[in-house]
Amino acid sequence: MTGYSIQQIATALGTEVLGDGTIIVTGVAEPGQAGPDDLAMAMSAKYAAGLAQGSARAAVIGAGMDWRALGLQAAIVAPRPRIAMAHVTRALDPGPVIAAGIHPSSVIDPTARIGAGAAIGPFVVIGPGAQIGARARIASHVSIAEGARIGDDALILQGARVGARVIIGNRVILQPGCVIGGDGFSFVTPETSQVETTRATLGKADGAVTPQGWTRIHSLGSVRIGDDVEIGANATIDRGTVADTTIGNGTKLDNMVHVGHNCRIGQDCLLCGQVGIAGSVTIGDRVVLGGQTGVADNLEIGSDVVTGASTIILSTVPPGRALLGYPAVRMETQVEMYKALRRLPRLAQTVAALQKAVFKTDKTS
Repeated sequence: MTGYSIQQIATALGTEVLGDGTIIVTGVAEPGQAGPDDLAMAMSAKYAAGLAQGSARAAVIGAGMDWRALGLQAAIVAPRPRIAMAHVTRALDPGPVIAAGIHPSSVIDPTARIGAGAAIGPFVVIGPGAQIGARARIASHVSIAEGARIGDDALILQGARVGARVIIGNRVILQPGCVIGGDGFSFVTPETSQVETTRATLGKADGAVTPQGWTRIHSLGSVRIGDDVEIGANATIDRGTVADTTIGNGTKLDNMVHVGHNCRIGQDCLLCGQVGIAGSVTIGDRVVLGGQTGVADNLEIGSDVVTGASTIILSTVPPGRALLGYPAVRMETQVEMYKALRRLPRLAQTVAALQKAVFKTDKTS
């Protein structure tokens, strides 16, 4: 692994070195597990306490911490610790090993176009008319269907699937096993089904029966992904019915996120693990959906919305809201509702005591 001096790392972070800037580190580690060639991540007093169990000579520390008292020979002060961690881990990450050139076991249609400097690993399949950008890296067992376009400097990892006519921007990262451009989940019955009746009546029409036979609505659109997007392992993005499903520049999807057909997701959004978005949802920019957030179909979520974990959104959300709960309400409202719920046992005891007292009074009067 390539080593970097503490001075080099500090210069990249735009901060100064405390102590010996010539120390070379080849990796990062938690303080308690850090060796002499590791840069320890000790950015708070909670983590710095672990330095005594490790043997790190240098660490990234938080503002106001005494590096000498921590037994260090060098330190980098991080005014914003997680930004520092992002830069340090990027510098020290060796990345996946994908040999230069095209592996002989890959199957590439003669009409596909491969950009200069692209690296294509073993057992990759690239379909007719596909385009691979310059310096793109494609790991083993990836399949790229006909007409797909992959941008420059893309990284597509093991077993990812890119469907027909999918367009992927520059510097996109697809983690192992993700599927971009599968068919949308869209079916209809010849006559009104109980799903439509339930939606229209909010469940008041009990006993409705779906006629037999679901008819597939085929997905003629595709998926369009902007620049600097990251798609997590085993995430799925369905193609659109007619128009494309779209993901804006800079948006990041965690592992096992599902985006349904016809969705339009804005720029710089963050969708955490197991988020599920039903079809035809429009999401603004900079939206953060906490893990296991669910979004019902045909809704609009404004820009800068944030949800807590396991939030279920069943109606349109204005911009800037912070939501929690099922169904989703303002986060502060959900907290008050939960507090009230916790008070119910005491309230029930109080009511029972009052009932007993009133009953006793009535009996003796």
